[in-house]
Amino acid sequence: MTVNVAVPLMLQQTYCYAVPEGKENQAVTGIRVLVPFGKRVMTGYILGKTEEQPNELKEIREFLDLEPLFTETDLEFYQWIANYYLYPLSMVIKTALPSGLTITGRQKKIISEDGSVVTEEFFNKSTKSKTEPFYRITSTPPPPSLKGKAKNILDFIKENEESDRTTIYTLFGQSLIQLKRLLDLELITVENREIYRDPFKDKPYQPDSPKKLNQEQQAAYNKIITATDSGEFSPFLLHGVTGSGKTEIYLQVIAYAIERHKTALVLVPEIALTPQLVGRFRSRFSCGIAVLHSGLSDGERYDEWRRIRRKEAKIVIGARSAIFAPVDSLGVIVIDEEHESSYKQTDGLRYNARDMALVLGKQRKATVILGSATPLVTTVYAARNEKLTELNLTKRVEDRPMPLTRLLDQRGKKLEILTPELLKALEQNLEAKKQSILFLNRRGFATWLTCSDCGHVLQCPNCSVTLTFHQQQNRHICHYCEYSIPAPSVCPECSGTAITLLGMGTERVEAKIKELFPEAGVSRMDRDTTIEKDSHFRIIKELEERKTDILIGTQMIAKGHDFPGVTLVGVISADTTLNLPDFRSSERAFQLVSQVLGRAGRGEEPGEVFVQTFNPEHFALIAASEHDYEKFYLQELEERRDAGYPPFSNLAAILFSSTSAKAAEEGAETAGKLLRKLKTDLKLKVTILGSAKAPLGKIRGRFRQQILLKSTQRKPLHQLLLNFKNNMKLPANVRVSIDIDPVDML
Repeated sequence: MTVNVAVPLMLQQTYCYAVPEGKENQAVTGIRVLVPFGKRVMTGYILGKTEEQPNELKEIREFLDLEPLFTETDLEFYQWIANYYLYPLSMVIKTALPSGLTITGRQKKIISEDGSVVTEEFFNKSTKSKTEPFYRITSTPPPPSLKGKAKNILDFIKENEESDRTTIYTLFGQSLIQLKRLLDLELITVENREIYRDPFKDKPYQPDSPKKLNQEQQAAYNKIITATDSGEFSPFLLHGVTGSGKTEIYLQVIAYAIERHKTALVLVPEIALTPQLVGRFRSRFSCGIAVLHSGLSDGERYDEWRRIRRKEAKIVIGARSAIFAPVDSLGVIVIDEEHESSYKQTDGLRYNARDMALVLGKQRKATVILGSATPLVTTVYAARNEKLTELNLTKRVEDRPMPLTRLLDQRGKKLEILTPELLKALEQNLEAKKQSILFLNRRGFATWLTCSDCGHVLQCPNCSVTLTFHQQQNRHICHYCEYSIPAPSVCPECSGTAITLLGMGTERVEAKIKELFPEAGVSRMDRDTTIEKDSHFRIIKELEERKTDILIGTQMIAKGHDFPGVTLVGVISADTTLNLPDFRSSERAFQLVSQVLGRAGRGEEPGEVFVQTFNPEHFALIAASEHDYEKFYLQELEERRDAGYPPFSNLAAILFSSTSAKAAEEGAETAGKLLRKLKTDLKLKVTILGSAKAPLGKIRGRFRQQILLKSTQRKPLHQLLLNFKNNMKLPANVRVSIDIDPVDML
């Protein structure tokens, strides 16, 4: 028997292996196997039986799983991803499976004690399941001499019928001697059982019941469940203003699907959103809920993944990688904050979980809900061209008013972290015992250091960016490669002492706020403060419990959070996104400002927002301050139409990088010539822009060039790229990566 095996390497082909005699029943699709590959032994994934019989057929060394990790249906999804993103199927499978499952090994020749040379194989470790001893009471009566801690443990086990060792140790302390004595007396028995590592096991939650839907919510809900009952692929855009109750619709639609023995997949753009959303789902549902995101340990992720595969979880919640969850009987897929660029993976397999959710929904005939207050221009355009059904929620729940928003013009004024208007509003909010949020989409203390004597600016030697000063660490750090140096006391160029810190990040805002309001509870939420496990949960919990008066943060705080006590939002600088060299910069500025101001006034008290800007006349900021999506959409659509950008074209980017600037440039030029020749030979309608230096010309010591491809149809774009991959030959020191539907043009 011969099977087709995918080996996780950057190779397009798969390989045939012979199944050892007597192991035919184990050789099914989705099973991991150890196979010889060159001088190595590697993990492979069985894709199915094959009729091919190569001359030199190697044999599978070992079967690693008792049950398949993926099904034929999953494989169909993986194959679509591989074809669309032009990525090896084996690497798609590796990306889809939990980290820690791939075992690699090498064969080494060693001299044994008798002097003979033998070959041994050495393997790395793989993620394994966790077991725990469970103790149960027996019918043997305890002797009168049993007293103290041992008797207390026995009574506890008897009262609860059984108990695991962790619980016993938690209640009674180290109890190994007592447990051994109870076992020797045959008063208890022990059994090792597999247990799941639950990342939310100790998180408190209160039972909740469905809320009464308003007229708009009810109309949207009715349309969605009607489509769910049809059993056909049904994509929806749930376009609702911030605070309009989109999450309540998700909850009730999912409850409806579960009653009909279906499962649900819920995607969120940031792991910061996960704790609050998981809390709402756990309060509402008693069925199994699994969580998948990059903040979990390998063991936790492996356990959650197996719970899903074993159909022990009916609801899966997670960030973009959760799109690979092995969900069966899929009924509903929710993509919350569908506009977020963080759904796009920016290295390796450059997939977009938002787009893949629509494909998955189509393959599984599921209902797909794209939810957002500020949906992508491309999504709204698709909806209005009848590719999706648009459902609108124009009012906040309980008819709460949208926050009053003011644009504060900073042109020609002394540059301060807080304008007088925002400072006064913050003081008044604190006096009224209300909570505030200050938003700045830039972390660190100062964004660059300069010498007033010679003008030298401290830059990263590996990247085309300045170093950001982090006061807490007293270091200048590159946010792209993590290169860092201690804060210098003299200029490294002229040895002068006139060093000035310019620009600001969230750390500087936090320091200023603590200086101005020493009695206030101040917290910061950005990548620096959320490194530790459960840090997202802790920061959000402190805000919900009113221990935090002022929360300062980056875009983490702008997405989907529901903080009823927040009545004031201050946008420190609305211009950081506007000034990026990207055709989507206006859209992102509108989305970010709209989302962060939507955090205000979600409770009983009305909200107020102050937006500090040097571009108060920009149409995106005006539309955001007026809560007018339609005004923004119509103007942005016309600008996209004039420039020929999505939704009026499809894009692909080819990035070339090398440690040599000349090699990167020459490689990109060679590729550009080949692309133009292929375009002519194949008569394809594709626009080729470049090669050109990337806006960020150097990252992590590698010089970068890029070529942008545009076409009104997807097919010629893929045809050109596929031929390019098959014909392109570049020096080994030049790396090439293809990005289908890029969202980051830097």
